[in-house]
Amino acid sequence: MFTGSITALVTPFRDGSVDEKAFQGLVAWQIAEGTRAVVPCGTTGESPTLSHEEHRRVIELCVEVAKGKIPVIAGTGSNSTEEAIGLTRHAKEAGADAALVVAPYYNKPTQEGLFRHFEAIAKAVDIPIIVYNIPARSVVDISVDTMARLSRIPNIVGVKDATADLTRPLKTRLACGPSFCQLSGEDATATAFLAMGGVGCISVTSNVAPRLCAEMQDAWAKGDLETCFAIRDRLMPLHDSMFCETNPAPAKYAASLLGRCRPDVRLPLVELSDASKKKVEAAMKSVGLI
Repeated sequence: MFTGSITALVTPFRDGSVDEKAFQGLVAWQIAEGTRAVVPCGTTGESPTLSHEEHRRVIELCVEVAKGKIPVIAGTGSNSTEEAIGLTRHAKEAGADAALVVAPYYNKPTQEGLFRHFEAIAKAVDIPIIVYNIPARSVVDISVDTMARLSRIPNIVGVKDATADLTRPLKTRLACGPSFCQLSGEDATATAFLAMGGVGCISVTSNVAPRLCAEMQDAWAKGDLETCFAIRDRLMPLHDSMFCETNPAPAKYAASLLGRCRPDVRLPLVELSDASKKKVEAAMKSVGLI
């Protein structure tokens, strides 16, 4: 259903507000560069510090540009099940093609609680749902057994896996079947994830290198491993730089070097240190982006 390079979009800010023009320009550029789908209002989009009004508006802005060209997978997660249902309902009404729903953070639900959370959202809103498993941020890990239970719910169609466990996609494939859409949430291991049963990557790096990320994924799909691995190696320094400080501060700074948006982030995130700026600049130069 969803394959290839998918961008977890940053949310540009200007003078403390969402920069709507810059955001829509970024979406249009992603489409032109070959990105297969876009994700507004994920972690990279600073969803924790977007107001509900801003959250809804960003999804609407994204749909305005992308609808009919590439899918929009709207971030609609929350650690409140009712809030997640409300955000997911809005995403469907706005015209999003799917919802990306993160595991509830801070609450630390049991596996049964995780199952019921996603089940409730899926039953409440008839839209394809991708489960987002990122234990490093949410503290809870959705087990393979729980994922298998979720995969039997008709509109839960896949997972964004940011566990950094490369045995996980194969175990999930065996438990959930080959039609369950597995997308990597880790740029640095995206090709290894493909080899273990994945079909694409929801990427941070593709905010600034969309064409290269798309070409790498497309080369894998065509069986052109030489091209795929050459791009993989070329991108590695950039992947590293995107996480030299907390995402999305490095990605926003890198995008600012391309003139795509300002580097502004919202507290409690802060703009990159001078040392980290130099790392990002060096990586961008090494890849040939600046």
